[in-house]
Amino acid sequence: MRPRSEQAKAAPAPKATGKPGPRHHKALPGEVRIIGGIYKRTKLPVPDKPGLRPTPDRVRETLFNWLGQDLTGWRCIDIFAGTGALGFEAASRGAAEVILCEQDPQLALKLKALQERLQASVVRVERGDGTSLLRRQSPGSMQLVFIDPPFDSSLFEPALKAAADVIADKGFVYLEAPRSWTAQELLPFGLEIYRSGKAGAVHFHLLARLGAFAA
Repeated sequence: MRPRSEQAKAAPAPKATGKPGPRHHKALPGEVRIIGGIYKRTKLPVPDKPGLRPTPDRVRETLFNWLGQDLTGWRCIDIFAGTGALGFEAASRGAAEVILCEQDPQLALKLKALQERLQASVVRVERGDGTSLLRRQSPGSMQLVFIDPPFDSSLFEPALKAAADVIADKGFVYLEAPRSWTAQELLPFGLEIYRSGKAGAVHFHLLARLGAFAA
């Protein structure tokens, strides 16, 4: 199912700053919560591991507002799954398939346990190298690719190149990084910025194919 680009462009992008509204339930230290869809308020554990940095609630809320909330029929892949927050948010909103890839064995086991507890049949957990897994996907087969590697890694460019090869014509790449990526930097990948924002030290970008949503 292709996103309704006109609807996404008609509404102004929500601001990435400011405090969450009163409807948010504050998570305890060491956990985050799914914020929307059928799994709303489900707790996801956050183990104390170096480099593990779940996407903040307000960033996830902004991202799925941009995407239109309803992901019915979408195929999604999170190649640095961590806590699984992004992937389970997608599954919670109707995605047809969500692949969560995580290299850390303990985190992968926790993702599998959560998938089983939620009986989330659309979610598949893979342990291994996320970029390699992404390269094995068929061209144009994904509506949404999540890229959120450790901020001190050199994985951004290889992951972006692989993502550009597998997203559908009207698909998206979500990129979370310690800095803002420019249009010039994204040009070699055939990608452009569809939406972007900043929350604290986190820069987040929703990318699309060049010209995919041109008027």
